Amino acid sequence: MMNSQPRLDAPRVALRSFGFKYGAPTDAHFVVDMRFLPNPFWVPELKPFNGRDARVRDYVLGQARAVEFLTCYAEMICDMTERYRRKGKDELMVAVGCTGGKHRSVVASEFLVMLLVERGLQASAAHRDLGLE
Repeated sequence: MMNSQPRLDAPRVALRSFGFKYGAPTDAHFVVDMRFLPNPFWVPELKPFNGRDARVRDYVLGQARAVEFLTCYAEMICDMTERYRRKGKDELMVAVGCTGGKHRSVVASEFLVMLLVERGLQASAAHRDLGLE
């Protein structure tokens, strides 16, 4: 379901990237673990950059099944926002983690925002641990 107009009656989706080594957020409704993807930290030419850099984004999203996984997860979030709306909730918080909160979780959070906005939801991303290393 693609819809560029935000559904104002749907709960806002707040995505928060984080690093598991700093602890998972305790206020998240859902936690996504992106550590199943190869870590750009171990790629010398990508290590100094973060998930907002196009080179890192292309590397992460170019991994087998990364886009497919995130697309399926976006569909699940869409379904959950409808359920949360019926319960009178106005926000759904999704924490997206990787080891350090610098590469994979940042890419995934930003990509999920794009997918959710395309589907008509209000979504934003914040990066809790970006810049800690």
